[in-house]
Amino acid sequence: MRLSDEEGAMLAGKLGAPRRWAIAHQIVIGEFFDAADFIAVGQAHVMADTESLGEAGVRFLEGLAAAPEPDRRVRVPAITDPRGIDFAVYRRLGQSAAMAALERRAIAALSAFGVLMTDTCINYQTVMAPLRGEHVAYGDTGAVIYANSVLGSRSNFEGGPSALAAALTGRTPRYGYHLDASRRATRRFRLTAAPRDLSEWGALGGIVGEACCSYWQVPLIEGLAAAPGSDALKHFGAALASFGSVALFHMPGITTEEPVLAVAPPDPIPIGAADIAAFLARYSAPGDKLDVVVFAAPQLSLHEIAAVADALDGRQIHPDTTVIVATSPEIKHAADRMGLTARIEAAGGVVAQGICFYQSYAREMAEANGWTRLMTNSAKLVNILGGYGYRSSLASLERCVDSAVAGKVL
Repeated sequence: MRLSDEEGAMLAGKLGAPRRWAIAHQIVIGEFFDAADFIAVGQAHVMADTESLGEAGVRFLEGLAAAPEPDRRVRVPAITDPRGIDFAVYRRLGQSAAMAALERRAIAALSAFGVLMTDTCINYQTVMAPLRGEHVAYGDTGAVIYANSVLGSRSNFEGGPSALAAALTGRTPRYGYHLDASRRATRRFRLTAAPRDLSEWGALGGIVGEACCSYWQVPLIEGLAAAPGSDALKHFGAALASFGSVALFHMPGITTEEPVLAVAPPDPIPIGAADIAAFLARYSAPGDKLDVVVFAAPQLSLHEIAAVADALDGRQIHPDTTVIVATSPEIKHAADRMGLTARIEAAGGVVAQGICFYQSYAREMAEANGWTRLMTNSAKLVNILGGYGYRSSLASLERCVDSAVAGKVL
């Protein structure tokens, strides 16, 4: 890779050991993907949950953070993806003191770099959304696909070390979705019926994702008569990335960029109401005892929190069922102020901030609480949780709440 004088100085260690590690790490990645050089980024989003880090990862962060203050400070605004622990509720969820202790160490190390502990995967809804054409280094796949598609900014999927490296150097290798050529549409789909709720938007993302099944495929979705809202596109993109590893999609007249076709794809693949219903039916389990309902992955917006509160008003969650609502710290504070948290808790629910269920020791929580059957309106979550031993059901928010009250899958 071509290095500027400043990048060469970083590699030589003239700007401190953390930046020397960071640029060397990025060079390895850039050479793997045939990047010619680096490009400056405006912000970084670091995935560093302790379930993934483990003891070894936290020690690595602590080692870098031990460098002198000027050498370890990030060069661009850097924020965090959800953590593994909400200290206010972790014991209630069956998480351990050892998990909390490791979390505190990770937070201390990341804070020493100057990383802002936003603890959210919906930074585009709560912190500082990137602009069209802005190059960023984002880690969370749902954040990447939303930023690339809906906002028109540019990012690849950055692993935790890569995003931290970008924060320290202020740049990232120029390859993939930083390039015009990679952003051209490669597959076409046409909707014959629009999804009706967030679970159906997630189902649509799952259908398109399974059809693409490649990081380098860019689907073009036609046939939408009206623009969906931010939460709908959030669930669609998160499921598309989860089921298909896709990082960018185009919806003509809705998403930011005018789609350019890489080739002339064949006639679009039709997707209708029957296809969405069939996808949902894969996760149907009517009558099963319900252990836990999770609203997360992605974290909930304020509008979604309000919808959960409305659906629970005047009702009580079944004593054998746990309901967990996960959101960002900013939205949790707003929900507290507006009385939404109190309404959910009055019905027996748990509102957690700064975490996302599958990044919070989901397997250990299942073992501690005896959870097996889980219900959610997030297609991304049902795709992930099979690997943690859960049997998951996918349904609308309203049906999830009705089931939580009944104590069984409806």
